[in-house]
Formats: sequence, C-alpha cells, structure tokens
Amino acid sequence: MLTTRAWAVITGGVVLWLTSRALGAPDLHLIAVGLLALIPLSYLLVRAARHDLGATRRLSSRRVFPGTKVRVDLDLRNRGRRRTSLLLLEDRLPSSLGTPARAVTGEIRPGAGHTVSYHLSPRRRGRYAVGPLSAWVADPFDLVRQRIDFGDRHDLVVYPAIEDLGPAPSAAPVGGAGESSTRQLFRTGDDFYTMRGYETGDDLRKIHWPSVARTGELMIRQDEAVRRASAVMLLDTRAAALGDWTDAFERAVSVAASIGAHHLRAGFTLRLALADTPARLVDTDGFLELLALVRPSPARQLTPSLRGLRSAASAATSLVVVTHVPPPEEIAALSRLSGGFATKLAVLIHRRDPQEQPLPASREDDRAAHAARGSLSRAGWEVLLVHPSGRLRETWELRDKRPARRIGASS
Repeated sequence: MLTTRAWAVITGGVVLWLTSRALGAPDLHLIAVGLLALIPLSYLLVRAARHDLGATRRLSSRRVFPGTKVRVDLDLRNRGRRRTSLLLLEDRLPSSLGTPARAVTGEIRPGAGHTVSYHLSPRRRGRYAVGPLSAWVADPFDLVRQRIDFGDRHDLVVYPAIEDLGPAPSAAPVGGAGESSTRQLFRTGDDFYTMRGYETGDDLRKIHWPSVARTGELMIRQDEAVRRASAVMLLDTRAAALGDWTDAFERAVSVAASIGAHHLRAGFTLRLALADTPARLVDTDGFLELLALVRPSPARQLTPSLRGLRSAASAATSLVVVTHVPPPEEIAALSRLSGGFATKLAVLIHRRDPQEQPLPASREDDRAAHAARGSLSRAGWEVLLVHPSGRLRETWELRDKRPARRIGASS
C-alpha cells in the first residue's frame, strides 16, 4: 500500500522530470529518476521483510462502570529471525469509545517483545468489541506499508451507572417496612443462623469476633431474616413507555441497577423481570450484565408482565417496579397487584425534563405524575418520582427521612 508520502514523492518526481525535459536540465532529470526509483525499492524492502509477529491484548478489567479508566496492553513478539522494521499499530474501537488507538514502535529483535499501552474511559453502558489489531510494516522512508492483521477481539462490558443509596439495611426490604418489621416477619426464636466472610459495606456490628480470633479472618453473622428475605423487580423496557426517550430509558436502567444493587448488598435474593421476560433469579454480576445489555422492547402491554409477578407474592418478598408515569389502566393493574407483598415500591420516570418542555406541557406531566402517585399510594405503594436528569439518591434520602410505615398501611 502506498502512503500519502509516496504519492507526494511520485508527484514531485513527475514534476521534476517534466521540468527537466522543458528546460533541458540533466541534473533535474537525475533527481526525478532517483525519486521515482525509491517507490519500487521501498516496495521490495517491505515484501522481503516477511515479519513473523505474534500479538496479544490484555485489558485491566473486562467489566467496568461508566467513567472507569481501562488500561489496554498490546504485547508484540517477534517470532522471526530478522529484526522488524518500523511498525505502525492500530487497534480498532467502536465509535462510541473514540477513534482507533494508534502507536509506533521501533525495531524488535528476534525473539524479543515490546508492549504498547493505551487507556479507554467508556461513558455509556453496553458491550463493546475492542479490536482487531493491525500492524503496518513500513520501509525506512514510510513510502510503502504492508498490513498484518491479528484477528482476536475482546469484549468490554460497561455496567449501568449506580448511585450509592447509603448503607445497606439489615435485611430490611426497601419500601419502608423497617428492620423491626422484618424481624417480626422472619424470626421465631434464635436470631443466629450462620456465618460468612466479610464483604465491603457490611454492618460492622455483625462481625463475629470469636470466629475472627479463631480463624484470623473477618466473619459476619448471617441471620435467618437475611437468608430468607427476597425481592422481585420489574423494569419496564417497552419502547412505548420509555424506550423511545433515550435519556429517560437510561435513567430507568440506572435506577433499577441502583436499587437492585442496594438489595443484593443487603443480603436479599433478587429476581429481575423485563417487559418481555419473566422474572428470573440473578446474582450481582448477572444482574448488572443483564442491565448493561438491555434494550427497548417492542412489547405493548405491561399487564402480562404484572400478572407474571403475582406468583412471587409473599410476606417475605419486596416488589420494585421501575416504569414511566402510568396511564389510568396501568395504575389499575398495579393497584390489583398490591396484595401479598411485604412492601411495594414504584419508581416513576418522567419522559422529559421540565426545562425541555413548554410550561403547559410540563405542568400537565406534573399533574399526571402526582395523580398516579396518589392513586398508587392509596393502594399501598410507596412512589418515587424521578426526572431523566434527576438523581435517585436525592429522592431516596428524602424517603429515608420519613417515618417507617407498617406493612399494608397506605401513605
């Protein structure tokens, strides 16, 4: 492949040759011939090189949160018997991660290696393919290049953004039941059930010091309430609900991830349902990866998904629904679902921010949201309202300051 510099040399050689013919200057003729001769000479040098290169890619982490800096190392090894010439490296990236990463390496001795590093900082959730890597072998004048492709790719999964909602409760279901209510639900006699290793965020008051003295490792008391407490979450992924509003949809996914992670850190078992997918049990990694890849669904009705949740209703289960501001028919379906769960939390996401709408439309949205909150509250739901640019934590902190209400009481 001829480079831009090669075409410039060819153009200059042709111009000098025409000038020498017009002026009858033999010196210019020799210079023109010399410039044009560089092209086939460079081509022969590159073809004769026949580099035997190996390349591997290493990512500092394959699963990250938005804004995390990821280090990518490209390890090159010369498996041939000759030194390599100048190498131009290009690691392809999706457009959402920026332009392809490029670097230049010098000669690599036979059997030796060289490492080139660069950094990524993804901003949005999703799965991104990093690679493949290409190495361009160039002659000393960089007139001719030959490409060597390395076909390996690596997937980088970016989780949704998660907001810290404060210390994880001691197995208290989200929705206002409180720890004392949970104890009454789950405990009959002895509070102690078993022990497990300490994890970041655990309540330090639950450290079992006799076990620490015996094993030298931090151990946490795991009581039966934590073992049995569970939660089921429905994320409304319908395109007709929030999927056609990108900012609102991303906020809904982030809200679901934040609340789900809060439950899991508290020791709950969690089942996640989508608009077109029944509830299934997830662990922390599976939950976050599923939300990293979720896309708007063509499903039109939310009622079938709500009916599928009824089998999960129990006095030991908390229900969380993340959806848009529902119309009257969906409010009725949510109200019918209210029985049987320990607590019920609905997070309603506005489709647009107030500043993006004319004042009459913004006021109409606010009236609809407050009417929905009132209807759901009378049916035993706790309701949080969030705008696309709003933060869940602000609403969550206000919620935590309210006095705890008994299960089944309306707000």
